[in-house]
Amino acid sequence: MFRYTALAALCVVASSASAGELTARQGGTVDLGNFHGVVYYTEADDGYRVVTTMAAGEENLPVRFVATLTEGQAMVISVPGELAKPGQTLEISRAKGKLVVAKVESTQ
Repeated sequence: MFRYTALAALCVVASSASAGELTARQGGTVDLGNFHGVVYYTEADDGYRVVTTMAAGEENLPVRFVATLTEGQAMVISVPGELAKPGQTLEISRAKGKLVVAKVESTQ
């Protein structure tokens, strides 16, 4: 129960940033099909520590992705589409000292 409460609380304080730049400790919401969640980052000695937490509805356990990105690096989270339909892909990249979150075209 605590996991759901923590995820819900983070969603409430997160701004809507499904595509765009984030600043440190500023959460943004993300949506990939049936999966919804938040992404935020903190600055660390070895790069930006990016945390993305997503779930497919309140009845399912959330999934957390964590990566440390240095300048020029990116991480991709993708959700497959239904049969014969494209999936959805989210790219989180670090460039010029900024963290950018964007949906990208998916071919799968």
